[in-house]
Amino acid sequence: MMIIGSIINGKERSETHRETLEVRNPYNQEIVAKIALADKSDMEEAINNSVKTFETTMKKMPAFERAEILRKAADILEEKAEDFAAIIMQEAGKPIRHSRAEVKRSIQILRFASELSKNINGEVLPMDAALRGENRMGMVKRTPIGPVGAITPFNFPLNLSLHKIAPAIAAGNTVIFKPAEKTPVSAFMLVKLFKEAGLPDGVLNLVLGTGETVGSHLTTHKLVPKITFTGSLAVGKMIRDTAGLKKVTMELGSNSPNLIFEDADLDNAVDKLVMAAFGYSGQVCVSAQRIYVHQSIYEQFLEKFIEATNRLKIGDPCEESTDIGPMIDKGAASKTKAWIDEARDQGAKVETGGEQDGTVVPPTILTNVKHDMKVVADEAFAPLVSVMPFETEEEAIQRTNDSVYGLQAGLFTKDINRAIRVADSLEMGGVWINEASSYRQDNYPYGGLKESGIGREGVKYAIDEMTEMKFIGINLNG
Repeated sequence: MMIIGSIINGKERSETHRETLEVRNPYNQEIVAKIALADKSDMEEAINNSVKTFETTMKKMPAFERAEILRKAADILEEKAEDFAAIIMQEAGKPIRHSRAEVKRSIQILRFASELSKNINGEVLPMDAALRGENRMGMVKRTPIGPVGAITPFNFPLNLSLHKIAPAIAAGNTVIFKPAEKTPVSAFMLVKLFKEAGLPDGVLNLVLGTGETVGSHLTTHKLVPKITFTGSLAVGKMIRDTAGLKKVTMELGSNSPNLIFEDADLDNAVDKLVMAAFGYSGQVCVSAQRIYVHQSIYEQFLEKFIEATNRLKIGDPCEESTDIGPMIDKGAASKTKAWIDEARDQGAKVETGGEQDGTVVPPTILTNVKHDMKVVADEAFAPLVSVMPFETEEEAIQRTNDSVYGLQAGLFTKDINRAIRVADSLEMGGVWINEASSYRQDNYPYGGLKESGIGREGVKYAIDEMTEMKFIGINLNG
């Protein structure tokens, strides 16, 4: 049985006296590993060590060294891609094909960060543009912010962790890394990988513990100037309320809308939206949860969508042919079933799916829903989607925007004028045209409006969030 512990200043903390927590495969409940849990004193040590390492090591490390470490990390991850995919499949229950895709994206993040670490630029300002600015020179530099607290979720345990860690290292910061309790093994392997790539001890400190015990200590600590968090709205609000004057980046989820207009390529829309709604059992922040379809093609789309959904293979995530595996645990599956039952009791029609078998909930399509039902208004984070008709462009926009969330949307149309007009009207951090809301690349600014979050990820933009601007002015007559 693998027992793993926190790694602070290069030393693992897995002593036998510690309380342990089991990590189980969500599909078959086999034990994957046990965590030796950290406490507040471990987090305090990790923070203090990160502060010291920032001052003694990272502030002095030149960009080419940071770039080389990140490049080596990418190469090692590429060599060990199958090992990482296998552990993601086991601890997160993600189908193996999708786990491999996550690893491939993660390699790309490291390579983006390696390239960008050598190009963190400031600017020279024309000081004589202002009154009395003659014979003066102004420079704006970007400097690392210091220790970064990174708190990550279970659904993309490698990719979303590297969206925080890789830009932080590229910018010259240290990191205190607190991953989700349900997916700690890939985090443990990642820290070991960085060590192999040449990252000095103390630059990336891993603390394995609960949010209540160590997470809150991290988010409120006065020596941590930056928190980057992906997770629930409730926890995000708590962090924002207690973080004080820290810089905070938060991605808090959505109930992502997708609009299908009468001139859309229906086969393309169906193909994209089936996996957008049900990939990784809908446990994706930008999963397609609301689909609005023009009335004239509503029945045609719905028929095709149901047929495509019913072709998805549900089963063991270790099998190559599996499309849909389990949810992260039985509690998540039971909550999903309760939401479906509540919607049905309120008049919704279950077109397919709607049942529960342990941790597995089959892809579920709902129609005849109302806008204030939980399955429409709240974030389901589950394999369920509501399909609703609309009559006019204005109605589609209004219904899309009538939400507390605003992360990412998709729309399907062949009319470029309409596409840009609607995209500009949607209250979203991102809009994809002729692509589903769930599509994401790792090099564009990703983040939401309203209660979907604060700040942006995407390597270049995360580096901006993890650096400070410093102005230096020179009087040339001095």
